[in-house]
Amino acid sequence: MSTTRTTLRRAGAVTALTAAGLLVAAGVASAHVTVHPESYAKGATDGVLTFRVPNEEDTASTTKVQVFLPTDHPVLGVLVSPRDGWTAKVTTTKLKTPVKTDDGTITEAASEITWTGGKIGAGQFEDFDVAFGQLPEDTGQLAFKTLQTYSDGKVVRWIEEAGSGGEEPENPAPTIKLTAGDEATASTAPAAAPKSAGTSTSTAAGSDSTARSLGSAGLIVGVLGLAAGGYAVVRGRPGAGPRGE
Repeated sequence: MSTTRTTLRRAGAVTALTAAGLLVAAGVASAHVTVHPESYAKGATDGVLTFRVPNEEDTASTTKVQVFLPTDHPVLGVLVSPRDGWTAKVTTTKLKTPVKTDDGTITEAASEITWTGGKIGAGQFEDFDVAFGQLPEDTGQLAFKTLQTYSDGKVVRWIEEAGSGGEEPENPAPTIKLTAGDEATASTAPAAAPKSAGTSTSTAAGSDSTARSLGSAGLIVGVLGLAAGGYAVVRGRPGAGPRGE
């Protein structure tokens, strides 16, 4: 009986540690600043990019968000949707290579959007919507380097791009893929319905990493199933019955 109880305790400990590790991994993934949708067609027009900014600090609020738009592959016709409590400032820059469009030649484009004045508390996130007139046609992806500033002065730099091996960096920049029109059809839907201007901060329970969280939950269920199976095996051994049998 002593051996049986020891085996069950060990199985329970392994299950608990594995489940905790999976939950921590899911939490870390959901803390990243991301952009939605994950892909658009090259040269897409009249769309919306949503930058989702979760607060990953327990003792400080996010008070400033800076998104830097690439100017070597510019996003044209940028407009910022009003967000209750936040003030947006769009900075433009002169393009080294002007872009020819049906409406004429574009010589300037947005290079930075800064949101200030609002607050994202612990366990919450904010969606910032940016409309565009046209995406570039001459690249396969766009990375939007982002700085997230907290009320205690901490600045998190979401500026790293994935390497050639595809591994996700520690502080990845929000990135969308630009694909051929037919390939982008299934993935251009917004991550969630836009919030009205009167709605400020949302809880992080509906974060961008729902799929990752569901995957982690599935792994946890599998681990619990293995533990239950181990318990059944132990119970089936001779002499493993209840005390007093």
